[in-house]
Amino acid sequence: MKLKAFLLALLCSLFAFLAKAASIKYAGVNLAGAEFGQNNLPGTYNSHYTYPNQQEVDYFRSRGMNIIRLPFRWERLQQATNTAFDGAELARLHNFVSATTSKGVYVILEPHNFARYFPDPGNFQSSAQGLIGSYYDNSVFADFWSRIADIYKTNAFVIFNLMNEPNAMPTEQWVGAANAAIAAIRAAGATNLIHVPGNQWTGAHAWTANYYGTPNSVAMLNIVDPANNLVFEVHQYLDSDSSGTTTNIVNANIGVTRISAFTSWLRNNNKRGFLGEFAVANSTIGSGATQIGDEALTNMLSYIAANADVWEGWAWWAAGPWWGNYMFTLEPANLTSPVDRPTMTVIRSFIPVPSPSLVLSNNQVRFPTQAGFRYQAEASGDISSGWTNYGPVISGSGLLTNVNISLVGQGFYRVKVTRAP
Repeated sequence: MKLKAFLLALLCSLFAFLAKAASIKYAGVNLAGAEFGQNNLPGTYNSHYTYPNQQEVDYFRSRGMNIIRLPFRWERLQQATNTAFDGAELARLHNFVSATTSKGVYVILEPHNFARYFPDPGNFQSSAQGLIGSYYDNSVFADFWSRIADIYKTNAFVIFNLMNEPNAMPTEQWVGAANAAIAAIRAAGATNLIHVPGNQWTGAHAWTANYYGTPNSVAMLNIVDPANNLVFEVHQYLDSDSSGTTTNIVNANIGVTRISAFTSWLRNNNKRGFLGEFAVANSTIGSGATQIGDEALTNMLSYIAANADVWEGWAWWAAGPWWGNYMFTLEPANLTSPVDRPTMTVIRSFIPVPSPSLVLSNNQVRFPTQAGFRYQAEASGDISSGWTNYGPVISGSGLLTNVNISLVGQGFYRVKVTRAP
């Protein structure tokens, strides 16, 4: 029995290693809504803005996604600088986060503020009013993140994305603000993963450029994390100006072209990256001469998968309850009887297949399952051949569900994981 257990453990470890060696960790979607109504701050819930719901989370889980990027407005959560969070808004945020992470889905908390707090409503993305590091001291930003960190430091499924798309500022100014926030997060006792965006709307295509001042590729090397647990986040759209405001795609390989320099920077500097926003319009998926969205997505996501040593994953822009027929929406028109959007049919094949951690305990093999996948135990008397199905096909149900397989006789066991239909 000891020899059999040893060989089984060895086999399980081998399969887990092979599956994980060349795979990204995260694949998911931005669930928007809580950042809407930027010209009405704080605004009225369910009038100017809303929060996504668990029906949406469950749909994306069923497709194998394991991470949600949650945009929200800083001004709604903390309605005056250096003060306690608004109770009603915190409850809305916390209810979503708690319900989602309890299902084994990661949540990226992302203040969708462009490095500004109560900006000029006429220029909410780029105004001098509200700019962190000049209009407001970095300590204001650090206070906000200290409070977030104190709430979520015990939840390893919560990731801290410092800010959405800083821009129109010296890159050094943003680095100072980011370092102040990171220091505050760690001082609060939080070891959570942190996503750090760059300047210039954190565009991958602009990471090494100097037209906005010191390039991100230079300045971001001065980011300091005492816990050494951070990822650099970039965004990348495929239209002519990388803005994501049109259905145009420059060419089928433009995504690869635009993220290549950033990928090299990650590898050369021993850093990790995450693609926090990307998209093509649903109308660009198909066989027409101008419908190259599927080719562009395939090329870019294949490239990320091939460079999984430095890429942690990606999150599509976007889904959420108020998008309607938005050109990039990944949300089905009907969540009760969902039909995948055209873009989902393309990106689903790039969602990583999980490699379950197999554990020997009390003469059983136990492993967790993930929604969106099917699990089939296999057994053999000879490690090199003769593998047959052992027990029924198991539909993944989430992080907290373990499947037990009794060890019967002398043999070997493994688990095959496939995408659910």
